[in-house]
Amino acid sequence: MQKAKLTLTSLAFAMGLAALAGCSFPGVYKIDIQQGNVVTQDMIDQLKPGMTRRQVRFIMGNPLIVDTFHANRWDYLYSLQPGGGQRSQERVSLMFNDNDQLIGLNGDFRPGVSRDEAILGKEAAPGTPQQPTQQKPEQPKEEPAKPGSVEEQLQREVDEAKPVAVPTPQPLDKNPQ
Repeated sequence: MQKAKLTLTSLAFAMGLAALAGCSFPGVYKIDIQQGNVVTQDMIDQLKPGMTRRQVRFIMGNPLIVDTFHANRWDYLYSLQPGGGQRSQERVSLMFNDNDQLIGLNGDFRPGVSRDEAILGKEAAPGTPQQPTQQKPEQPKEEPAKPGSVEEQLQREVDEAKPVAVPTPQPLDKNPQ
């Protein structure tokens, strides 16, 4: 009888621990998980048809996947899963001809204006499509404050304020007696 109680208690304790192992406690930090090659739009914009494998490797880094059955194709994969969040993945495949020259790319990135340049409003390199620039709306001209308003009273007080000299501290006596 005593053995049965001990066995049941230990079994219940083990099941409780197993159930708690799958729980997520609030306030517990979960790390971001990054895997693969980081590929940016600026890297893709530097690629030009006819570049050699060596030039492409200098810009992009080593490919994540070099398929033995498709020797003329390099694959770059990048995966990011923020702590406890949804995983996102980006993929780029570069194709080479028999002369080891870049002939094309396929995937989530396209040549063109980089995201940074589009945000900053800089012009794209020659030969890349331009995105239309937005014109800033004209600022309305300021009208003088209406007589008797709080705004006019504040402006009058600011205009009548007289500057006050800031006192300069006296140097300390170097030879105290």
